[in-house]
Amino acid sequence: MILQTERLTIRRLTDGDVDALFTVYGDAEAMRWVDDGQPIPFEDCGRWIEITLRNYATRGYGMFALELRHTPGVCGFMGLVHPGSQPDAELKYALRREVWGQGLATEAAAALLQYGTTTFGLTRIIATIAPQNLASRRVLLKVGMQPEGIVTHDDGSQTETLAWDAGARG
Repeated sequence: MILQTERLTIRRLTDGDVDALFTVYGDAEAMRWVDDGQPIPFEDCGRWIEITLRNYATRGYGMFALELRHTPGVCGFMGLVHPGSQPDAELKYALRREVWGQGLATEAAAALLQYGTTTFGLTRIIATIAPQNLASRRVLLKVGMQPEGIVTHDDGSQTETLAWDAGARG
């Protein structure tokens, strides 16, 4: 376990999380706003855990499993990652559909932003979303992230970046 919130235990991933990972990332509706919007094949889930374990070894952080404190099993994943070796840590997450709308993403995001700052000295953490993903945008605004702008890609898709500045937190 790395953190506990009022309702969640946030812990490092293990090889045993591959089925739970597939339950979330293999769900087409849950993946609607993630990367290319396609579910992740089961075979990729094991590789994703291997990458996460390497991130723990090199950075000390990565993606984490979210568990409800009083209900067994993983209800989602959230973490701080550096896609494509980008310099800023990026907050990423996905939850099982049955726990959507309960405020768990907001609760976990607030905890992980603090964790990244106090434990690893991160001063800036970003999140990227599709501008149409209003639910995630609300979560990010609630935890204090500020909109930085929207980029339109060559294919016409758009990505909005929001940022959390630890220095602005005093």
